[in-house]
Amino acid sequence: MSTRKETAAFILEQLGHPERFSVKPMFGEFALYADGKPVAFICDDQLLVKILPESAALDERCERAQAYPGSKDYYLVPEDIITGDHKLPELLLRIGSVVPAPKSRKKRK
Repeated sequence: MSTRKETAAFILEQLGHPERFSVKPMFGEFALYADGKPVAFICDDQLLVKILPESAALDERCERAQAYPGSKDYYLVPEDIITGDHKLPELLLRIGSVVPAPKSRKKRK
């Protein structure tokens, strides 16, 4: 199952700060970026946040789930947190401050 573009747009709208958050399509799903660094995925129309010490505030509020069969676990963020938790953007930006930037890919000739 793939994620609808409307879902990615909705999540971006809820986060605010369009200059700091973006999404990129990836195999029918989306990667969510904070300041150009991947911090979460939007898979099957659900937000999945990386499990790191910086995201520990979600531990008791979110279930853990796989982004796809065989992947590591992520925090499955329910819609009420996406729409009502004003600290979520700050948490995602904190994650972005510690994850490495994506590697640049060489262009094919």
